[in-house]
Amino acid sequence: MKFPFFSTVAITSVLFLCFFGLNIYSGLAYELNPEAILLPPSWDNFLGTDRLGRDLLARVMEGGKISLTIGLVSAIITSLAGLIIGVSAGFFKGKTDKTIIILIDLFLTFPTFFLLLALVSYVNASVWVIIVVISITGWMGMARMIRSESFAISNAPFIKILKIGKVNSLKIILKYFTPILAPIFFISFTFGISGAILAESGLSFLGIGINPPQISWGTILSEGKEVIDIAWWLSFFPGLMIFIVTYSLINISDYLQTKTDSKEQHEA
Repeated sequence: MKFPFFSTVAITSVLFLCFFGLNIYSGLAYELNPEAILLPPSWDNFLGTDRLGRDLLARVMEGGKISLTIGLVSAIITSLAGLIIGVSAGFFKGKTDKTIIILIDLFLTFPTFFLLLALVSYVNASVWVIIVVISITGWMGMARMIRSESFAISNAPFIKILKIGKVNSLKIILKYFTPILAPIFFISFTFGISGAILAESGLSFLGIGINPPQISWGTILSEGKEVIDIAWWLSFFPGLMIFIVTYSLINISDYLQTKTDSKEQHEA
């Protein structure tokens, strides 16, 4: 599989646009303009305006900061949690493994999105609340993959020798497990970013995610659904950003998976 050049450029461009674009672009995300309500894309407003005359490009960039921050931070937390829990189950086995399996199965009993809805409905949503909620509901897949790989690693002869020699468990995990598990971690991390962005967008679209005056791609989509018949651009452009990020991350994840598989086949 070829290196996903287009996807890498696309995701880099989106990150630059959202985090640095407002330093270049003169539009303001919160400025009201009664004389520019629901204007279509033009040279004055590249992505058009919303129902309050606010510049959509500026709002997409401002909302992207929150959506991408939620995606990145949530993915870091869920990936690290899944890594720690999965390695613990595969390395220590026995009661530790059984307890973790029960915990994972308990979380997987409930559909993830409905669990998100249940948690968010009882708290006032904010950026950090959304991050915590997504993290709580998103670590199970990573943990199961890492657990499976950790079992295989812990059964390797050299790991058994190290255990017999009473080498410190943390040293074994950091020195031998971590390098082998790194590709799986990064694959899960890239999937986790897109999953968290989609989860936040879904919650905000339903009106229980990010609260005004803060904005995200999901809240912009939610605002646009009421006027989609006369102002298609309000839903199209934030939706396009979500699609570009998700599609690019999936391509990068597929590439990492292919490289990992080919390396394992070569070593075998």
